[in-house]
Amino acid sequence: MPGPAPERLRFVVAPGEDGERLDRVLAARLPGESRSRLARLAREGRARVDGRPAKPAQVMRAGQAVALEIPAPEPPDLEPEDIPLDIPYEDEDLAVVDKPPGLVVHPAAGNPRHTLVHALLHHLGDLAGIGGRLRPGIVHRLDKDTSGLLVVAKSDRAHRRLAEMMAAHEVRREYLALVRGRLPAAEGLVDAPVGRHPVHRKKMAVVAAGGRPAQTRYVRMDTFAGFDYIRVELRTGRTHQIRVHMAHLGHPVLGDPVYGGRGRPPHGAGRRVIETHRRLLALMRRQALHAWRLRFAHPLSGAAMEFTAPLPPDMQAALDCLRQLRAEELSE
Repeated sequence: MPGPAPERLRFVVAPGEDGERLDRVLAARLPGESRSRLARLAREGRARVDGRPAKPAQVMRAGQAVALEIPAPEPPDLEPEDIPLDIPYEDEDLAVVDKPPGLVVHPAAGNPRHTLVHALLHHLGDLAGIGGRLRPGIVHRLDKDTSGLLVVAKSDRAHRRLAEMMAAHEVRREYLALVRGRLPAAEGLVDAPVGRHPVHRKKMAVVAAGGRPAQTRYVRMDTFAGFDYIRVELRTGRTHQIRVHMAHLGHPVLGDPVYGGRGRPPHGAGRRVIETHRRLLALMRRQALHAWRLRFAHPLSGAAMEFTAPLPPDMQAALDCLRQLRAEELSE
């Protein structure tokens, strides 16, 4: 008996994709798929540009017609795990999950078990193969130590539509963060390309060449001696984007061990700021970054959807500490 028919993706290269490699364009349009898998599909002859077989590194030009054959997803080689999850919303096509800090989203090298995907298979039960073998249902990701909201697809039709919406920036994602120092303005837009760090290949960085366009908008919510509390909206979704952009401004996310958020306070910082920094790092064992709000149209019904997630205990404790210290200063 023949298996399920493969899916076929067809689109025309947009002006903003001109000059990009095929595998990068496909990865941007299909956030739930890994770039390595999409490159493999192209090498297998499943990608065509203007009707001709295309290689992963082929440079795209605006107006070209791209067709990709995506084999039917395979059942995941994963065992469900009873990991506690907060699921504020669920219907037959999708679920919204409030991910706790410390939980990896999907299996990868070094994290083959105990991931969000394993927990989803236990709690939702019907994600077999959606989005690929190792990451069923996953449409977008959060870093291991970033907390907050994710939307998860429960059906292939929802997965495909949500992936298209992510690529078109139709899913609005807002974060809350504590950053070191005082930002130069109460609100601003960071528009700086992000790519692999030229020396430290496990890190990302703002790069002069070879990066992908990245935009992060921030608004100051509150300010303290030595720290700002901000709301951040992603205009694009690059790896580590908020963390990289804040570090690029010279104001890394508090507690971030990769991009300077656990380093010493700036030279010349006063005793009070130094002591506050020490206290906050004792509370925050990770970056103080929380995916606070998701807004999107339901991928099938079109209904407006909006969800918010309260701050997790560690980040709330850090914010309370700053407010208490400010109150003590004002009373002196």
